[in-house]
Order: sequence, then C-alpha cells, then structure tokens
Amino acid sequence: MIIAVTGGKGGVGKSTLSLNLGYELDAVIVDADLATADLPAGAGRGPNLHDVLAGRAEPMAAVETVGPTRLLPCGRTLEGARASKLAELTRVVERLEHQCGRVVIDCPAGLARDVGVELYSADAAVLVTMPNRIALHDAYRTRRLALDVGTPIVSVVLNQCRSTDDGNLVGQVEAKMGAPVTVIERREDVATAQAAGCPLRTESPTSPALEAFDSITWAIERCERHLFGGIGVL
Repeated sequence: MIIAVTGGKGGVGKSTLSLNLGYELDAVIVDADLATADLPAGAGRGPNLHDVLAGRAEPMAAVETVGPTRLLPCGRTLEGARASKLAELTRVVERLEHQCGRVVIDCPAGLARDVGVELYSADAAVLVTMPNRIALHDAYRTRRLALDVGTPIVSVVLNQCRSTDDGNLVGQVEAKMGAPVTVIERREDVATAQAAGCPLRTESPTSPALEAFDSITWAIERCERHLFGGIGVL
C-alpha cells in the first residue's frame, strides 16, 4: 500500500507524521519534497531521490536504514531538483511497494503539480492540518485535489492542538473533510523526537501522543484490508 501524507500548508507536521507512520507501518518513507526536504538526509554517501528520478539510480539502491526506519532521502540541491523527472515518481513508489510492501510519501506543501502527482501515485492519503483558518482552508483544497485524482482520504490529523477535548471542532472538521479526525496535542516529546529524526515510540515509548499515531495506523490498515482484502498486509 502507498500512503501520501499531505496537507497544503507548510509547517503543519507532515514530515513528523510521515516519520512516525513509516515506523509504525514498517514502511519505506519517501521524502518527496524535491526542493525543501525535511526528513533526515541519510548518510549522504549514496544516491537519493533526485538521482532516482533523474534515472541515475534504481529505487532500492537509494533506500537507507536511518535509525529504526527505512528512508529514501531527497537531495538538497537545486540542480538535483531541476534534473528530477517528476513523472517517474509513480513508477518509483510502485517499485518500492512491490519490493517492500508499504510506502509512505512525505508530500511537499502547496498545491503545485508535484503534489498532484504524489497524490495520484498513492492508494490513500492522510491529510494533516492545524486548528486555524488558513491551515484548514489549505487542507480542504488539498482534499479536493486528492479526490480529483481518485485518492481517498483515510484520515485527517488535527495537529498541534492545545488539548484533545474540543469535540465541537473535531465534528466540524470531520463534516467538512468527510473523513475521521485524529487530534495530536502540541507536546515537547513529539518535537524533541522529530528534531532528533527519530520516531516518537523509540524516543518516548510512554508518550500519550502514541495513542493518536495508533489510531491513524489502524485507519490505514482498515483501508488496506478494504482495498486489497488483506493481500500485502504485513
């Protein structure tokens, strides 16, 4: 299964969620933000996504083990981004899915063509937003783009919340987005783990925020069973 983590606005926590979902689902994480990558850069000695999309390396040759996760890192140069052939992304993630079982795509911000390609390449999407008008508006526009390319929204993540108790807001967002909402509180342990480039479960295994990651993981697994009848479930 291929899952796109998207949201529209920058800074809402897509990369944090991608890193954690990659660990929880035992998936390969693809840092597909070609111009402003946020996930760990890996060792930097081998090929990266820029090289793969330019035809200079095979997808599996660029996958690295970074801590407890498997990551296809993105390059950090403008030259590499310009040489990347975005149309190759679908082939790349499908190859990874065939060889590894699950793939999580960390999408860039905005609604440019690359986001549409990444959503089209996925079986389902997780929509990440924050409890403010601008972020919710951008998330709704991203939802429409996902549905336009035929990719269902399996879960909406309301990130950086002050508490998990605002049922009224959750209900409004669920009604607007047409998908179940999971709330993640603003917590120092989540930020610390992300700054270290590590999944929360390995850094803070008793964190209450892990319940939210479990909820999102279960939603993805239910979607996977619905789409594939259990085939490929690890």
